[in-house]
Amino acid sequence: MNPTFFIARRYLFAKKSHNVINIISIISAAGIAVGCAALVIILSIYNGFDDLLKGMFNSYTPDLVVTPKTDKVFTPDSAALDALSAREEVSSVSEILEETVFLKYGDKEAIVTARGVDSEYQNVTGLAQYVVQGSFDLKDGEINQMVLGSSIAQDLRLNTTFLTPLEVYFPSRTAKVSLADPTASLRKVNLFPVGIIALEKNFDEQYVYMPIEALRQVLERTTEVSMLEIRIKPEALGATGAVSSRLHSEIAKLFGDDCQVRNKFQQNESLYKMMTYEKLAIYLILLFVVLIISCNVFGSLSMLIIEKQDDIEILRSMGADTRTINRIFTTEGWMISLLGAAAGIVLGVLVCLAQQYLHLVRLPGNFIVSYYPVRLQLLDILVVFVSVAAIGYLMSHFVKAVRIKKA
Repeated sequence: MNPTFFIARRYLFAKKSHNVINIISIISAAGIAVGCAALVIILSIYNGFDDLLKGMFNSYTPDLVVTPKTDKVFTPDSAALDALSAREEVSSVSEILEETVFLKYGDKEAIVTARGVDSEYQNVTGLAQYVVQGSFDLKDGEINQMVLGSSIAQDLRLNTTFLTPLEVYFPSRTAKVSLADPTASLRKVNLFPVGIIALEKNFDEQYVYMPIEALRQVLERTTEVSMLEIRIKPEALGATGAVSSRLHSEIAKLFGDDCQVRNKFQQNESLYKMMTYEKLAIYLILLFVVLIISCNVFGSLSMLIIEKQDDIEILRSMGADTRTINRIFTTEGWMISLLGAAAGIVLGVLVCLAQQYLHLVRLPGNFIVSYYPVRLQLLDILVVFVSVAAIGYLMSHFVKAVRIKKA
């Protein structure tokens, strides 16, 4: 066994003549353990919310979306559509028309983003699982129907069992505005509410869904669309569920330079970046707390050096130089940090597993899930252990700042 490690281990576990040194060492290890446990738990909670939000957005976010680079709408090239539909990797292609419209229900009014979708959209979207009232059926024979976000439905005091139709208004693109009767220049279409969706706040207070034919009627459009949503067969996706760069670029070539093709990450780029930055920020904050706690290691080692002056003189007489003596106390301080890190990681993992399977801590209010979601990630555990070990080593290395008496 390495004599440096052997002596450091003896100093760590041996009873000191001054009990305060034992107490400070225990406090140092316990503080580091609590900090590590907090890091593991918080990072795992962020992983849980990350999975939850990504799964929620992915339920209605297409694998690829084609949009015009400059205009609000475009007319898809029929040859490109045929070539796209013929690809064996493509499951479906949906035409989407989107516009901000004025919505009226009885004496209640709202300005919303209407999304006109085709019949194929209902078969491939995952929005139906978030319907809390009614159903996601936009057509009943020849009758046009609408599905609304829950916040919009609440503002309009709307219920799917009511028989009053929704009125959708949009300014006519061709009629002249009459000062005598401004409403004469408005286009109008009636739809019956059949479903209410509760997904997340921004979505629920912004979007309504209706048949694309009805929205084209009120917008005075014919074949134009705002976007094409492309669903890829699961077996054609990568291990991470992402579209390969090869398939992405090949589909982009079909529509030329006037259109852009974006994958799921590019469609929600700001969301993914925000979640990554938030996780990084909380990691750095907690790591700083661990750094402050690790200062106790320096104090503990300093007091131990003072107590072990006689042992230091004996080691010097046996041929040990200052570097070797410093290494002994550096190793002991590092062992305190490693023991605290190991205990904290074990504690954090146990808490996360208990939350994952027993749902001990509940979420307040009405959220998508009733408990805090967690997901342990091996990379997070390794990063925490390596970070705390590095801090412990650097803090222990500073023990050289304490002057060791020469023989």
